[in-house]
Formats: sequence, C-alpha cells, structure tokens
Amino acid sequence: MMRTFLALSCALALAACGESPQPHALGKNDTAPYTGTSKAYAEKSWTQGDKTSWESSLKARAQNTQNDYSRMN
Repeated sequence: MMRTFLALSCALALAACGESPQPHALGKNDTAPYTGTSKAYAEKSWTQGDKTSWESSLKARAQNTQNDYSRMN
C-alpha cells in the first residue's frame, strides 16, 4: 500500500516537470528593438532605427531613473 502511494506520488511529481511547447506569439517575426514602433508616443530622445541612439537612451534611462543609489543620493 505504501509503495503504491509512493510510486504514484513520484509519477505525479515527475509528470509536473514536463513543459509543453509554446506557440509563437501572434505569429510575428522578431525584429531588433531599435527599429522602432512608428508610434507617436515613442521616446523622443532616440531616433528610430539608429542602434547607437537606442543604446545611449537605454544607458541614460538605467542611470537616471532605474538606479536607486543615484536617485536617493
């Protein structure tokens, strides 16, 4: 009885470890993030399609708004 319960619980635990394949999100192809969105509300400090402008904008955002140490001091 105890062995059956142990075997059943092990089988259920191992079955929970499996992962089913995820379908591709909405069938869109991935593009580089710096290519832009062509939306009017996009950040004004970077030029859409310019990789160096994108990287400098990310660095400024990380330093100015997401760095708690520099914000508090």
